[in-house]
Amino acid sequence: MSTEHRHSIPPLGPTRGRRIKGLSMPSEKAKNFKGTLIRLLGYLRPYRFWLLVVLAAAVGGAVFNIISPKILGEATTIIFEGVMNKLRGVPGAGIDFERIASILLLLVMLYILSAVFTYLEHYIMAGVAQKTVYNLREEVSAKLSRLPLKYFDSHGHGEILSRVTNDIDLIGTTLQQSLMLLITSLVTVSGILVMMLTISPWMTVIALVTLPLSYVVTVKIAAYAQKNFAAQQKELGRLNSYIEETYSGHMIVKAFGNEEKAIRRFNMINEKLYESSWRAQFISSIIMPLIGIINNFGYVLVCIVGSILVAQGRIPIGNLQAFIQYSKQLTHPIVNFASIANIIQSTIAAAERVFELLDEAEEIPDSAEALSAFSPRGDVRFNNVRFGYSEEKIIINKMNIDVKAGQTVAIVGPTGAGKTTLVNLLMRFYEVNDGKITIDGLDIRDIRRGTLRSVFGMVLQDTWLFKGTIKDNIAYGRIGASEDEIVSAAKAAYADRFIRTLPDGYDTVLNEEASNISQGQKQLLTIARAILADPAILILDEATSSVDTRTELLIQRAMADLMKSRTSFVIAHRLSTIHNADKILVMNEGEVVEKGTHSQLLAMEGFYKELYESQFAEKPSFKAG
Repeated sequence: MSTEHRHSIPPLGPTRGRRIKGLSMPSEKAKNFKGTLIRLLGYLRPYRFWLLVVLAAAVGGAVFNIISPKILGEATTIIFEGVMNKLRGVPGAGIDFERIASILLLLVMLYILSAVFTYLEHYIMAGVAQKTVYNLREEVSAKLSRLPLKYFDSHGHGEILSRVTNDIDLIGTTLQQSLMLLITSLVTVSGILVMMLTISPWMTVIALVTLPLSYVVTVKIAAYAQKNFAAQQKELGRLNSYIEETYSGHMIVKAFGNEEKAIRRFNMINEKLYESSWRAQFISSIIMPLIGIINNFGYVLVCIVGSILVAQGRIPIGNLQAFIQYSKQLTHPIVNFASIANIIQSTIAAAERVFELLDEAEEIPDSAEALSAFSPRGDVRFNNVRFGYSEEKIIINKMNIDVKAGQTVAIVGPTGAGKTTLVNLLMRFYEVNDGKITIDGLDIRDIRRGTLRSVFGMVLQDTWLFKGTIKDNIAYGRIGASEDEIVSAAKAAYADRFIRTLPDGYDTVLNEEASNISQGQKQLLTIARAILADPAILILDEATSSVDTRTELLIQRAMADLMKSRTSFVIAHRLSTIHNADKILVMNEGEVVEKGTHSQLLAMEGFYKELYESQFAEKPSFKAG
């Protein structure tokens, strides 16, 4: 059982687990290698004792393997000398089989001990690595919950996902595999050199002559191959992206008859991926043959010099056999150092990205005096509110709004007017730059965020449903809701009828994108979820835009019942849906330019009337032929 079989990794190759679009290539380097490495090692500090045990097990396993060739060489020497003495006619000469048997028994024990130590090394290190990754994931998860909404607005979901999954997975893999390989390789190289020197210093010098050349070849080819692996990952990302794009929109592709075009594009990208992959694999695969050629020259010299020393009686023949085994074992850990260095470089870069996320500025923490329980009537007031995503770009300037409990307030205006921003400020997804927002006269900053948001119910234009049963998706609105309450909420949202037509009714499992029900049915479920939540304040963002006219009328009746005695903010795009609102706020460029009822705003003949007439202007008719 030689060292190269116990611990070996491919000399080159793309970093594991890096398959999401936009991820960095394996050759990426950390900006602050030393600082990030020290910080990462800090996560291992609680496991210092177990790391010492791993080190001891690695040393033990390596040492038992290292001394095995020397002991096996003794058996060879005994057999050789016994045969030679018998040929010379030495009286009583022969092979000492008892001594050979004892040596073989000792070897078996050493191999078993080596296997036990290796098992302990892997078992303990796996636990340490996974516990470290577990703690790191928990820290990242907790951090994400404390980050402000602006972080998610400024970072792509794929980028965040890659940091939470792939980068942390790479850290875990490196801690569990590459770190053990590094420790074992260092111990193995040190031990083998000691054993080689004890056999013959001159032969050791000859064996080491080829190592610098092997290392240079490895590093040079590795650097060139890494560029091709980077190109391979780039083309793989393009292919995955194109497959995802094409198959998610396969109906459109078929509808426009572009199947052949899609196939040609796929073949073109696939061809480039094939070329880059072939080059990368070919270049990396020639490393070991080249190193084999270089090492063979060393083996030849060692065999020549060793044979001379054996003939001169300066070393036993068994030591020559052991030395040749040592020289073969020495090559692999040294070559692996190049691969380990590359993997560690990528790992530190991944850790740096994770730490960047952990170092992001968090939401302003709630004060110790902030309320943890709040049951408002629903009076909402914006008092000289000023807000911008940056000081250079102010979106809302000196906004004043006064909404009484139970009123329905519609917010209208062109795209980019600040309608959604107003709601985000109300729920403290963003903090105001100046002024204040109050509910029942209480500054919302004096209420804990979780408590504040629990008084709101939201129904957005973009539905969000998770993979699970319809019952679980509705129950998301209120933890601990009974089945009867869930059904009542579904009935109030006019969703009960379509749910019962499904094969499994309320136990029907929605897939990841809820594509097994229609868009209108998705919206009905989100409305049922809001009804179940029974909030004090409602926020509706064109909640009926994705349903047919008949269902829209039914939902509007249900929403009218739901909004009774509740303060409701309705972000409206279709002005026909807000005729009965108690107050309409007309926004433009971050300011409320007009306010009043529908009839009052039309009578003003201002901006609202222009918006209204633009939607209800006579549409041009289209006739076939």
